[in-house]
Amino acid sequence: MSAEIVQLVKQAGPYLTTAVSAYGAAVFSRAENAAVDATANLGQLILQAVRRRRDEQGRAELETAVQDAAEAPEDADAAAAVRQQIKRALREDAELLAELARMLPAVGETVTVTASGERSIAARTITTAVTGDHTAIRL
Repeated sequence: MSAEIVQLVKQAGPYLTTAVSAYGAAVFSRAENAAVDATANLGQLILQAVRRRRDEQGRAELETAVQDAAEAPEDADAAAAVRQQIKRALREDAELLAELARMLPAVGETVTVTASGERSIAARTITTAVTGDHTAIRL
């Protein structure tokens, strides 16, 4: 296994753990939530990206690992099973590896995001943001 995959999964670990803790098995179906911190949202995006790129069997294995980790948040083996699923996906899909590498801050990089003032928004990455009154989002 490449050192790059090991490093990326190690770096993604806290994001994955936080996402599974915040969302549980619903991590694959929930929309990003501005009320949940950026760590959980990034972990959710990582898990969704991996799930999207897997075949049916790979999706089922990832979902089972996430469900187990959500049901036993203190179980280090359950969290490791999620990371193992991510590693397997990354070994099989170089494009996924590049996609996740772009999502994560570079090793040693410090990201500071500050919002100040009424209706301010700050994030490293924003998918959708609405701050005005009487705004409707149509999908």
